[in-house]
Amino acid sequence: MNIDKDIRSIQEMRDLVKTAKEAQLEFKHYNQKQVDEIVKAMAEAGYRESERLAKMAHEETGFGKWEDKVIKNQFGTKSVYESIKDLKTVGVINIEKGGKVIQIAEPMGVVAALIPSTNPTSTAMFKAIISLKSRNAIVASPHPKAVNCTMEAMKVMADAAERAGAPKGLVQCMSLPTLEGTHELMKHKDVSVILATGSTPMVKAAYSTGTPAYGVGSGNVPAFIEKTADYKKAVADIIAGTTFDNGTLCSSEQSMIVDRPILEKVKEEVRKNGGYFVTPEEKAKLEKAIQKNGRINPEIVGKPATFIAEYAGFEVPPDTKVLLAECTKVGKDEPFSMEKLSPTLAFYVVDGWLEGCHKCIDLLRFGGIGHTMVIHSNDKEIIMKFAMEKPAFRIIVNSVASLGAVGYTTDLDPSLTLGVGTWGGSIISQNVTAKHLLNIKTVAFETRPLNKGESVNSFDGVAIGATDYSRTGSFTEIIEERLRARAGNPAVPPEITTSNVGTGTAQNKLGKNITPAEVEKIIREFKL
Repeated sequence: MNIDKDIRSIQEMRDLVKTAKEAQLEFKHYNQKQVDEIVKAMAEAGYRESERLAKMAHEETGFGKWEDKVIKNQFGTKSVYESIKDLKTVGVINIEKGGKVIQIAEPMGVVAALIPSTNPTSTAMFKAIISLKSRNAIVASPHPKAVNCTMEAMKVMADAAERAGAPKGLVQCMSLPTLEGTHELMKHKDVSVILATGSTPMVKAAYSTGTPAYGVGSGNVPAFIEKTADYKKAVADIIAGTTFDNGTLCSSEQSMIVDRPILEKVKEEVRKNGGYFVTPEEKAKLEKAIQKNGRINPEIVGKPATFIAEYAGFEVPPDTKVLLAECTKVGKDEPFSMEKLSPTLAFYVVDGWLEGCHKCIDLLRFGGIGHTMVIHSNDKEIIMKFAMEKPAFRIIVNSVASLGAVGYTTDLDPSLTLGVGTWGGSIISQNVTAKHLLNIKTVAFETRPLNKGESVNSFDGVAIGATDYSRTGSFTEIIEERLRARAGNPAVPPEITTSNVGTGTAQNKLGKNITPAEVEKIIREFKL
C-alpha cells in the first residue's frame, strides 16, 4: 500500500466533492429549459470528440478496437441524449388520478461514478449526461489503467456544460484514483448515490458503504440457436456481438448453444464468418490462458483472437475473428463457461429447446445471473418460454446481444450501466438512465375524507395550463425573468437587485420597475 498516494487521493476526492456539492446546490434551481440546453451541449461535444477519445482509450488501456469505441462514445452521448431529451426532470413531471396525485422531480445530489477500464470514455460521458439531466453533480473515479482518457472525457463534458451555463465545478474527475480514495468517495457524507460499473468485488464494495447505490454485475451471456432460427443471421449476430470491441461489453456473447438438427449448418457458417474451432490440445492451452487464479486473465481481455491464440501458444489463420471451444460441462472445471470479455466462445450442442433452456440457466447461474441472454428462434411459443423461465432481466430475441442489451439494436433504454436485479445482487433490474437519478416528491389530495369540509381537492387543469410548474428557483428568480422580458432581451439577463419583495419594488439597472401591485399579481399567478 502506498500510504502517501492514498492520503493524496482522499484529499483530492474531498476537494472535488466539496466543489461539486456547492455547484449542485446552485444547479438544482435551474429550470427544465436550462437543464436541457446544458445536457444537449454535453452530448454534442462528446459526439464531436468521439474518435479522439476512442483512440485515447485504446492507446491507454490496450483493450478493444478504437473503431468500435467510437461507436460506443457516440452511443453514450448522442443515442443516450435522444432517449432522454424529452424526459421531464424539473418541477411537476406527472399528474395522476384526475389531479389528485402530483409527482415533482427532485435531484439526488452528488453522484459518485465508478468508471471501468473496458469502457472508460463512453461510460464516463454517459454517466455525466444522465447525472446532469437530473440536476445532479458528478464525481468520477476512473480505473487506474484508464485515468487519462477518463479525465479527458469528463473535461469535455465539464467544458461543454459550463459553456452552456452550468455552474463551474458540476462535473469532476479524480486524477489520483486509489482503492482507498474510491472507497472514501463512496462513503462521503455529501455523496448521495453511487453508480458502480465494474467488477463484482467493486460493486459489492459500493453496496457495503451504506450509501444508496446502483450496482451492475458481471455478464456471462449465453446465445441459443434454436432449430427454427435463421441460422445464418444468428451466427453472424453472435460473432458480431462477441467481437465488437473485442468483447469488452459485459453484454457480449460468451457461449453459443446449438440445437443438434442444425449443428453442421451452424458450424459451416461459423467458419465462413471467421470462427476457428480449437483442437482438444489447443483448448487445454487456452484454458490456462483465459483464466488466472480462477478469474479472467486481464492479459487477454479485449484482445483479438489471433493475439489470444499466440499468447496461449498456438497459431490460427490470420483472418480468425473468434476462437470456439467445444464444451459439455458448466462450472469451475470448465474455464470456457465463465465470462471471458474477449472474442472466445464456449460451444455447446443440445437436443431440443428444453435442453438448451437448462444449459442457458446453468451458464447464467454460474456467472451471469440476472444479466442478459439471447435466443435466436422463429417459434414464438419457445421464445416466450425462454422469456418466462430464464434468470436474466434482458432476453434479447434475434439480435446481437452485446448491442441489443444496451439499447443499440433494440428499443431498450440506451444505457452503459445494466442492472442485474436482486438475483445478481443489485437493487435495479433495468437499464440505468436519468430517471433513476431522480427523487420523486408526491403531493396527494384527500379522496376519502374523515371529516366534512370545503377544501381544494385536486390540481385542476386550469392551474396547470396557466402556470409553468417546471420552473424551479426562488421568487427573486421569477421576478428576474419578468425583468428580462421587460428589458426586451430575454436571452440576456440584466443585473438586478430586489428589496422588500412582496411589498416593495423590484428594480433592474436598466431602470425597469415592477410595482407592488404587479408583484402581488405574480404571487397569485405562480401560487407563491
